[in-house]
Amino acid sequence: MNDVIKLFVMDVDGTLTDGKINMGPEGELFKSFNIKDGYAINEMLPAHGIIPAIITGRSSRIVENRARELHVTELHQGKHDKLDTLRELMERHHCSRDNVAYIGDDILDIVCMKESGLVGCPADACREVKELAHYVCTLRGGEGAVREFAEHVIAHNLARK
Repeated sequence: MNDVIKLFVMDVDGTLTDGKINMGPEGELFKSFNIKDGYAINEMLPAHGIIPAIITGRSSRIVENRARELHVTELHQGKHDKLDTLRELMERHHCSRDNVAYIGDDILDIVCMKESGLVGCPADACREVKELAHYVCTLRGGEGAVREFAEHVIAHNLARK
């Protein structure tokens, strides 16, 4: 079918993490990632032919390391205009908006949410994002929301095959 999800796009802070930024005198010290999210990104999505991608407004070696560990080749950091990057990804992977799932938690994500066919957000996303989401997770950012939405996307695809 034409509306099968092929590209799963994620925000980082507040989505893959709890949104806390731990900083010391030399800058960012650490971020916490949920192992269940990692399993979904590294194992579940690829097993179903879905490409995981990250678009984030911040830049972090920590995120770069996590993406490498999860074999995410589509990592785009420092992107305050996330929409241009999303459109580039869609073109590169031959996707229409109906082939894109997007999960984010805050105002910077809204432009991409409006251009995606299936939209999710963590339980603790801001009100404006929750209003646009097709699926509001029961879990908070950094606590397995990405895994929960990935399972929803996979079920969506299976129902269309």
